[in-house]
Amino acid sequence: MVELANKRGTYRYALWDGQRKVYIGITNEPETRENTHRQDKNFDQMKIEGPRVSRDTALNWEQEALDKYRRGHNGRTPKYNE
Repeated sequence: MVELANKRGTYRYALWDGQRKVYIGITNEPETRENTHRQDKNFDQMKIEGPRVSRDTALNWEQEALDKYRRGHNGRTPKYNE
């Protein structure tokens, strides 16, 4: 039996407001997650980043993507990751 964390069912995504990345995250249900975000966040589009991956891989990507963003933005995180 394959553990759930190893199945490739997790999406990596970013929310964009114009040319500005405002959120970095992961989800198993992108459409539902986008609708949830629309209730409390202002953004133009949600972009899926690459193919589905395991939850562990997605969590690692999320941390690396946030670290990379901080390096390029004087230590700040995207607007809604704060």
